Amino acid sequence: MRALPLFCGLLIAGCLAIKAQAATDATQWLERLDKAQFQQGYQGTFVYEQGGSFSTHSIWHHATRTGFTERILQLDGPAQEVVRVGATPSCISAGASQPMSMPPGVVGGFSDPLTLMSWYDLKVAGYSRVAGRPAVIVTLSPHDPNRYALELYLDQQTGLALKSLLINERGQLLERFQFTHFDPSPPSAQDMAASVDCVAVRDARAPAAEVVPAASLGWRPDWLPAGFELTASSVRPDEASHLPVTHLMYSDGLANVSVFLEPVTGEASDARAQLGATVAVSRRQVTPKGDVMITVVGEVPLGAAERIALSMHPLETQARQ
Repeated sequence: MRALPLFCGLLIAGCLAIKAQAATDATQWLERLDKAQFQQGYQGTFVYEQGGSFSTHSIWHHATRTGFTERILQLDGPAQEVVRVGATPSCISAGASQPMSMPPGVVGGFSDPLTLMSWYDLKVAGYSRVAGRPAVIVTLSPHDPNRYALELYLDQQTGLALKSLLINERGQLLERFQFTHFDPSPPSAQDMAASVDCVAVRDARAPAAEVVPAASLGWRPDWLPAGFELTASSVRPDEASHLPVTHLMYSDGLANVSVFLEPVTGEASDARAQLGATVAVSRRQVTPKGDVMITVVGEVPLGAAERIALSMHPLETQARQ
């Protein structure tokens, strides 16, 4: 009987060691994914599922040591094309309302995989095949219901994402990104050339945003999901009303949440919507300086977005409380 406590202690220590090793292996794969987009050119075809709708796309990715350029062409439905230099579109198809963007995690961008371990369980969950290529499965399981789970299927040769699944707090699939054909060879200059229907994005397309310290913007949330920190703040005039729109962006290192605050004078009602993993919540708030429409947009559960919207208050109000 004396051996039982020792056996239990050794068993627990062994389980913790295995879990720590699994997290270490996962962070190494995420770090490799982060570097791969700058080191590996590729081309291929992928399918994207969001909110029950499917679309097929061709992609060409040209990598350099300092950045990357990629061209994405939608193959079904309305003809849409976008060419990006890094995260910035350089041309978009005429009439396209919103350029195609990659789901969270597909192109890396993990600011610090080790920090993610505070909010997600990271592990190598197994091995599979995607587009005929061996892949390692890395999972990020959230510690709370205020963020989504992510499954990444990373190419064993290049470290690039061949497939990703975003899953909500009820285990339901929200978004799927998956290559059906993947060629890890650099695209040609001809492949990277935009079509005549891709309209160049000019600086005059939208008013410039003025980067402003968050403390001077006069708003802050009383509540955010654990780990979400302010990463950007700016003020931009609205294209139609020319009124200033304040933008605050928060991130936990994987998911992003944007908060927009805009003065309103006419009719505007509260609203909420969801498409795949992206939710949007708007609520009108009365302040001493006039009504403000608060809109929260991000890759978090709807309940979390609503709570953020409800927690937004002017700093003057907080000072009086």
